Amino acid sequence: MPNDFDLIIIGAGPAGIFTALELADTGMSILILEKGLDIRERIALNKNRQAKAADRYANIVSGWGGAGAFSDGKLTLTTDYGGNLDDYMNKGELARLISYVDGVYCRYGGADRKVYGDEYKEELHELKRRAAAADLSFIPARIRHLGTDVNGEILSRMRDSLPANVTVKSKCPVDTILVSDGVVQGVIAGGETYRCKYLVAAPGRDGAEWFTGEAKRIGLPTESNAVDIGVRVESPAEVFEPITNICYESKLVYFSRSFDDRVRTFCMNPYGFVVTENNNGLMTVNGHSYAHKKSENTNFAILVSKQFTEPFHEPIEYGKYIATLANMLGGGPIVQRLGDLRDGRRSTAERIRRGLIHPTMPSATPGDLSLVLPYRFLKDIMEMFEALDEACPGANSRHTLLYGVEVKFYSSRIALSSQLETKIPNFFAIGDGAGITRGLVQASAAGVVVGREIAARIGQPKGEL
Repeated sequence: MPNDFDLIIIGAGPAGIFTALELADTGMSILILEKGLDIRERIALNKNRQAKAADRYANIVSGWGGAGAFSDGKLTLTTDYGGNLDDYMNKGELARLISYVDGVYCRYGGADRKVYGDEYKEELHELKRRAAAADLSFIPARIRHLGTDVNGEILSRMRDSLPANVTVKSKCPVDTILVSDGVVQGVIAGGETYRCKYLVAAPGRDGAEWFTGEAKRIGLPTESNAVDIGVRVESPAEVFEPITNICYESKLVYFSRSFDDRVRTFCMNPYGFVVTENNNGLMTVNGHSYAHKKSENTNFAILVSKQFTEPFHEPIEYGKYIATLANMLGGGPIVQRLGDLRDGRRSTAERIRRGLIHPTMPSATPGDLSLVLPYRFLKDIMEMFEALDEACPGANSRHTLLYGVEVKFYSSRIALSSQLETKIPNFFAIGDGAGITRGLVQASAAGVVVGREIAARIGQPKGEL
């Protein structure tokens, strides 16, 4: 039957792509269903300045390559952050998986991209010392920086490498997961029913809410993840060169004095650009940097992690509510100088123009983030800036730009086996939208785990990593 497949993969982000790459040579009939555009259409739309704003925004988070396609292309080669896969395997296994994933990216065109963090041991020690003196935990990592432009080329080559037994349907969102009597049956997408023996749900963050709803409907037990809410920071690149020249990106973690909340930096982009991200109509912010195009600024997020307890179980809705306030006041993302926020006044276009930092996202509306973010989050962020200023003098400048809001939506986390299988046999759940990964490398690694497990079940084991 034309709509019968051995395997259906929901989502063509890194998790779905790596599942397909692992199984492409087995001869299985594989269907990948993706709500967004195929990769070359995505790249063309991203470059088309005449395209409708709504189409361009939607293209940022959906399509072949997922949200990672246009988000700087950083491969974080560490087990210390980037997801929760170490809850399902030991650190040694995860380290081998990460090395394997890095090798795959290199094979498709990333081999000549620089790996940061292999040198400067004395400088790293000094950075750790200065951070510790400011109550910051400095977590360096080996980073292979592909760049947004090179990452697009790699994703295109991965797409082109798939043989005829792998079918990709773009612009085809999945509506319903079909399960009967505890057995996976397939999916309904675009009004069509597709049946399969194996099903891999690999949604990105844009699909987190949909997947949570489907999981509850078919009876999969879940628990709420934290929601991360904060701002995208933009400073002169020189301020953070003590970090970025040595390890490109690192994680700085702080526990606030006032509330003991966990505050962290995320997604540092040296000489990068702040961009708008569309989450089903909600405009939030993100950042990226290119291999061959640079700005004068470095941007990164400061995020406050909030884990809700009884009786509240809707962290995604809470994050959407905060983003909605920013959109309501600014018609999209808001930008504010740190000094204006401290002084309790709105930034204006004139104040931004007179500042020392030229914004890389001039479309953001000058405004007042104190009308959007709760006091607790603002207090945490202000304390974080004080700590950062001790490690990187100039971080707490009144001219520093804050874009808001940045929200990371993570799906409720589903109970999974060590093979990332749900309680329904042959139904696997991976990717950022399934709540277990938070970046390119671990999402890709999850795809490898599932691909190898399915290969073993059909009698074609892949061997040791």
